[in-house]
Amino acid sequence: MSPTPSDATLEEITKLINFDTVSRDSNLPLLGYVGERLSTLGIESKLIHDATGQKANLLATIPAGDGTRTGGIVLSGHTDVVPVDGQDWSSDPFTPEIRDDKLYARGACDMKSFIGVVMAKLDSMVEAKLSEPIHLAFSYDEEVGCIGAVDLVAAITADGLKPRGAIVGEPTSMRVVRGHKSVNVIKVDFHGIAAHSSLTTLGVNAISAAADFAAFVNAKAREFASTGAADEAYIVPYTTTTVNQIQGGIAVNTIPALCTLHFEFRSIGADDPVALIESFRAEALRIEALMKALNPEARVEFTVLAQTPGLDTPAEASIVSLAADLGGTPSPDKATYGTEAGLFFNAGIPTVVCGPGDIAQAHAPDEFIALEQIAECESFIDNLVKALTA
Repeated sequence: MSPTPSDATLEEITKLINFDTVSRDSNLPLLGYVGERLSTLGIESKLIHDATGQKANLLATIPAGDGTRTGGIVLSGHTDVVPVDGQDWSSDPFTPEIRDDKLYARGACDMKSFIGVVMAKLDSMVEAKLSEPIHLAFSYDEEVGCIGAVDLVAAITADGLKPRGAIVGEPTSMRVVRGHKSVNVIKVDFHGIAAHSSLTTLGVNAISAAADFAAFVNAKAREFASTGAADEAYIVPYTTTTVNQIQGGIAVNTIPALCTLHFEFRSIGADDPVALIESFRAEALRIEALMKALNPEARVEFTVLAQTPGLDTPAEASIVSLAADLGGTPSPDKATYGTEAGLFFNAGIPTVVCGPGDIAQAHAPDEFIALEQIAECESFIDNLVKALTA
């Protein structure tokens, strides 16, 4: 018989899911609940707000039995979820429903079940005589580019917490994942010159310029696949790049003055994402020069919208063996998707990704998590508390 989660954990997950924290909206009500729950246990927390004041990260430390607040392990999760717009759900996405040993709701898999387990285990963490602290790091806007975690990780560093490891609870089916690609999202605006399409010499075609850039991206993709570096731990073992959005033109008989192109690349550890960004920027500048030769008013704007660093924790890092000892399933695989783990890793904090649920269910209509995955995560956190008990 498959293990089932406790009522306390299901109650916490339900409370978290009931908060509609789609990334376009505030997550402050959810953090208010978390902060109050911590406060009742005598645990201080602080909010790190975004520029608008409508979103925040939460950082809290459950100290060791002797009061030590440095070292220890970070438990990290994001509070935001993706939208449900246009999706066909069988039940209310923000009211959890259990069917066939699965919990259905937006965020059930990605990733409020992990945070819910942590919340349900707060009492045992506080009551234990911990030999090392446990830090809670809950972020905003992970789903739109890991934006909030930048300041969250900076606060961990600025506060001198110096954790010896971090566990990011993204859905991995409780496998211990120590690597993923970087994710880089870029917008390129091609500003041409409008003219009647019968007078092509008077205009500068923004769509044609964007098409040239798209061809360059496609050529780079073929180069990565054929002659680029490889890491066989990935399903796609090389750096990838693809154009995913293009908008431009106002009429079939008007030379377009504007075309906007969005593309991304996801790089393995052997490829430097900063150098790759500059290579794409150089191509944009080359095309801009060609456009300006036709009309000096033409221009190209190159904007990096998101940079999520990759994760490449060494196999011999102690956080890898610790996660396995706690019940995570050892795995040689690296994740196809990006997480906030790379930000911790770049800050010098050894990090793994290990959490309940299958990433294949994330973002989809009727998102779900198997109840036995939640139960396995409960055991994982219980084992962490035992491992850190003096």
